Amino acid sequence: MARTILYVYKTEEKTLTFSYEKHRTIQEAVAEAEGLDISDFLKMEQQIEAVSTTKAVRDYRDNYFKKLGFGKITLAKKENRGVGEK
Repeated sequence: MARTILYVYKTEEKTLTFSYEKHRTIQEAVAEAEGLDISDFLKMEQQIEAVSTTKAVRDYRDNYFKKLGFGKITLAKKENRGVGEK
């Protein structure tokens, strides 16, 4: 099921369709959408995941993307629909 990402890149608000089938995190999706190579970041993130806490990984990810020029990166709220509605 596809979701929508709301993010800010260099003071410009943008939206993007996102699926976990294609990307592991929403940060990977927005980096690809903006044409950024984050392969070195992903290697370092895996090393941090292996030896540290989830909070350390999250802090590293947030700080790295702030340096790239991203502001808030978040998933849009799901729209709750009643049974039988499309």
